[in-house]
Amino acid sequence: MKITIAKGDGIGPEIMDATLAILDAAGANIEFEEIQVGEKVYLSGNTSGISAESWDIIRKNKVFLKAPITTPQGGGYKSLNVTTRKFLGLYSNVRPCVSLSPYVATKHPKMDIVIIRENEEDLYAGIEHQQTDEVVQCLKIISRPGCEKIVRYAFEYARQYGRKKVTCFTKDNIMKQTDGLFHQVFDEIAKEYAEIENEHWIIDIGAAKMADSPEEFDVIVTLNLYGDVISDIAAQIAGSVGLAGSANIGEECAMFEAIHGSAPRRAGQNLANPSGILQGAIMMLNHIGKSEVAEKVQNAWLKTIEDGIHTYDVYKEGLSKQKVGTKEFAEAIIANLGAKPSHLREVSYSNVGALSLPKYVKKPAKKKELVGVDLFVHWNHTNPDKLAAKMLEITTSNSNLSMITNRGIKVWPEGFSETFCTDHWRCRFKTKEGAKMEKEDIILLLNNALNHEIDVIKTENLYEFDGKAAFSLGQGQ
Repeated sequence: MKITIAKGDGIGPEIMDATLAILDAAGANIEFEEIQVGEKVYLSGNTSGISAESWDIIRKNKVFLKAPITTPQGGGYKSLNVTTRKFLGLYSNVRPCVSLSPYVATKHPKMDIVIIRENEEDLYAGIEHQQTDEVVQCLKIISRPGCEKIVRYAFEYARQYGRKKVTCFTKDNIMKQTDGLFHQVFDEIAKEYAEIENEHWIIDIGAAKMADSPEEFDVIVTLNLYGDVISDIAAQIAGSVGLAGSANIGEECAMFEAIHGSAPRRAGQNLANPSGILQGAIMMLNHIGKSEVAEKVQNAWLKTIEDGIHTYDVYKEGLSKQKVGTKEFAEAIIANLGAKPSHLREVSYSNVGALSLPKYVKKPAKKKELVGVDLFVHWNHTNPDKLAAKMLEITTSNSNLSMITNRGIKVWPEGFSETFCTDHWRCRFKTKEGAKMEKEDIILLLNNALNHEIDVIKTENLYEFDGKAAFSLGQGQ
């Protein structure tokens, strides 16, 4: 078995070397093909942080174990982590967060959560624009295929690892179209897994509940941004972000890593805790079908933690027995290979491997009808009634001005004078009763706006799918 590795930046080379030594001693029998990624590649003039040749190696070997890297500040450098996830279709981010009480200090001794985060979409699509002097936007992209793949992965993961419950976190009380789709798909797929309990929480109270009573959760599945935030919170309240690993799973490739950064201030000092990248490597072993080795390494790691042999980041007087460096911690794990913890729960990964999920099947197309258009306008004044008077002059025979909003809040008709307005306005034109709007009406509206010196910066078509409106109302409408 050959995999790709990258030793990264900062503490990356030290913790990767320690991890590889443990895997070798455990009999993983894996061949490594190393590539260069990260800061040196960025600073050589490659703004992506990785060469075309390295991409070829990753795609050939399919499995990538990556240490933390440093992305230089400024200069238009793109995050290699985000790029890798998207280019390779690594749609599922899996982050187990388990407390190791009483050997690692935590307020939550019974915590054992797996957070499964959608990895390609949401605000992390990175589609941003400045539209006016005062307003920028970031598009939240949510697709049905993306929702179905991550939700199904969460339930399959729960089934394979013997988990009892899957919880969905969204904010669909506000974002009814985007988060609403995620919640809808969750409810649909949950019906196929009757043996697994399912529930839904609004993200704000759900995250608060998780931080207060994590023992009440098992597997949590959520969208990209929420998952990024709550997985770091969960890892920290479990004991330390430095102890957590991460798997990024796609239909063809997979990447495994620590969830922490490159910590350049700790580099080269034999201080760093290799547990995060080691946990990623253990997930990798399960993924490639080496579950016996994964079990051996994980139990040896738990035994080492239980023995009180700790690196500086988790060392605590009264809890820990010996403070050690990176190499010594790895050596202690190697010495414990074959042993099992006495008090912490030992793991058993009997025949755990890569999940095999069905390919996404497109649904039949719905009947799609154009029923209006939103014109987004850059207008420097603050009186919505004056803007409405201008917009009423450009209506067509098939359309009426129905609403103006500012930052999503209805300001015309019947707006409040107390509402603060920026220079970014949404002017909604709906189909007149008994008429039918066509794309030509939108072109005519834009031409009329141009003739009246109205600065239209963006349009958004309004549709009904099978007779159901597929756009949000204005707040207060």
